[in-house]
Amino acid sequence: MSLKLLHEPENDDPILSVVNIIDIFLVIIAALLITVAQNPLLNAFSRQDVTVITDPGKPSMEMLVKKGEKIERYKSSGAIGQGEGAKAGTAYRMKDGSIVYVPEGGA
Repeated sequence: MSLKLLHEPENDDPILSVVNIIDIFLVIIAALLITVAQNPLLNAFSRQDVTVITDPGKPSMEMLVKKGEKIERYKSSGAIGQGEGAKAGTAYRMKDGSIVYVPEGGA
């Protein structure tokens, strides 16, 4: 009887360790699939257009724009934007929170 207790064939079965490793990989794969499904930039099945801004207002700011299957990346240069133009009018915020735009007279 003591020989049966010392030699248990269930503990020596190498298939049990392989099954445990497969179970661990299945859990890891499921976690990765959930992560990809929740990320709008990585989800290949999403038809929505998505814009993601990282570090807004900082020199390291980036903007990722996904339109359909195309993803574009824009990096901030840190410079203040400039351009040519003319004053087109004035905007006023009213007491109720609405905004009224008054265009310049003439053109």
